[in-house]
Amino acid sequence: MSELSLRRDPIRLLLSRGLWRSVWYLLGYLVVGWALFAIALSTAVAGAGLSITFAGLPVLVAAAATIRWCADVERARLRPMVNGPVAGSYRQVVGSGVMAQLRTRWRDPATWRDVAYVVGLFVPLLALDTIVLAVWWASLAAITLPIWYWAPWKTIHGVRYHGYDLGYHPNGPHGPGGWGLYVDTLPKALAVAGVCLILFLIFNYVVVLTARAHAAVARGLLGAAEDPLRQAKEVLGRPGPLSSNLPA
Repeated sequence: MSELSLRRDPIRLLLSRGLWRSVWYLLGYLVVGWALFAIALSTAVAGAGLSITFAGLPVLVAAAATIRWCADVERARLRPMVNGPVAGSYRQVVGSGVMAQLRTRWRDPATWRDVAYVVGLFVPLLALDTIVLAVWWASLAAITLPIWYWAPWKTIHGVRYHGYDLGYHPNGPHGPGGWGLYVDTLPKALAVAGVCLILFLIFNYVVVLTARAHAAVARGLLGAAEDPLRQAKEVLGRPGPLSSNLPA
């Protein structure tokens, strides 16, 4: 069974390596993705801006190499998620000189798939990972609410109130105009922690699903391109039902 499989009960999923591997994969993108996006975008823009002169052509070649390096970093992060090697399929440069390098690299579909993942999908993937991890972390932190619910405090109309405000209470926990729950007693804190524990166990599945979806997108764009006619070619290449009856 895959470590990212969802065929586990909530407790087994919590204790599995797949969950925490998913968390680290998504969290790593929040850190690494920013750097790779900035490097790839800045080099591509610089190369495009200087390409109006011959002096800018080597910069475009360097930009393609830099984008490929950024994609290789993501491939290295992806390998533990797919339990197998992930390698891009780039065209070999034919000829010598800057123009040969330029034509080969920027006419290669693999380069544009790297650009699509590292630059084009950065914002939606970052937003998805951030939202999922924020909800997951908030539910995890709320489980510990009975330990520290009494520590936060605020002064309203000269009165000091202790507790954690899960809502908006401008006139204190029992004043008018407020909404939500003001956690100022241990029973309230225990109730909130119990609900958040259930939400946390359920949301673990969302974390794994998000990591699987992110990894699938990365593998689809950064992995080797597959021939869409591969299966048809395999079928045509097999011996037919009448081949055994043909004379030798």
